[in-house]
Amino acid sequence: MPSPALPELEALERAIAAAGGHAQVRVACTVGHGPRALPVYAVAFGNPGPGVPAVGYFGGVHGLERIGTRIVTAWLHSLAMRLRWDASLHAMLENLRVVFMPLVNPGGMLRGTRANPAGVDLMRNAPVDAAEGVPPLVGGQRLSAGLPWYRGRAGAPMEPESAALCDVVERELHGRPFALALDCHSGFGMRDRLWFPFAHRRSPIAHLPQLHALHEILEQTLAHHPYIVEPQSRQYLAHGDLWDHLVLRAPAGTVFLPLTLEMGSWLWVKKNPRQLFSREGMFNPGLAHREKRVLRRHLPLLDFAMHAAAGHALWLPRGDACEAHRQRALALWYGTP
Repeated sequence: MPSPALPELEALERAIAAAGGHAQVRVACTVGHGPRALPVYAVAFGNPGPGVPAVGYFGGVHGLERIGTRIVTAWLHSLAMRLRWDASLHAMLENLRVVFMPLVNPGGMLRGTRANPAGVDLMRNAPVDAAEGVPPLVGGQRLSAGLPWYRGRAGAPMEPESAALCDVVERELHGRPFALALDCHSGFGMRDRLWFPFAHRRSPIAHLPQLHALHEILEQTLAHHPYIVEPQSRQYLAHGDLWDHLVLRAPAGTVFLPLTLEMGSWLWVKKNPRQLFSREGMFNPGLAHREKRVLRRHLPLLDFAMHAAAGHALWLPRGDACEAHRQRALALWYGTP
């Protein structure tokens, strides 16, 4: 029996084929069994040496959010095409590692569900508990896989897809002097947001000065960007966040900055209210021209992330500058001087 059709997986495999020998490709895990098994691909470019910086792009953690996978796949395809002629990109990749996992949850995407085929919300699946109360259900629950935001059984191993994402991050991003990650989602509100950890507690992460410096060069470089940059805890707390888990596991002496692009999909619903009658439509731009507009809107951010990682030595604060950035970040994001 042939594998079931999944357009996003087919587009990803075309992008991988276009990259040819420039990419290192492996199947991080498979979902299902036999001829119907779906691969979860990890694709990497550039220098694998641990001494160079890295940037990772992730999408499709939630199966309903097809647009995240499409954005990351479009960026992968763009790099594959540029490697055929762009000498400056080849030079950059001599001192940079670039990693892609565009479709973390192919089983959920095939089924049209937020969760994976086992009913587990992968972004609530890490062994991290919130430090205080979370919103009912949306903050993560262990009542039933039949309800949304199910974390999985207490004490059970992480789901294969969650474990594969963590393995790729720990192999490719952790342990380097500097690494960025960008995870593409949709569905929260009417504004595009860039969230950073923590989701499980309101106190800031250790690398708050570095995050503020990154925010500063984002403001300077993409002056008219549409993003609200903030800690996720400003909106709500949640159990089991994968990026919280990976920040807590990052080796000492390194800088690891994960960001979540949360596209405000209610703006698409406002423009086309009929999307309310489709679960998938609530999380994705429903018309082809709107999807192209979304790609044009966000691909500059993915390009920015790559260049920020490559040039981190020129903007990362050190010494007394760290404390100055920390104080400005506390005032900006946490309401404290």
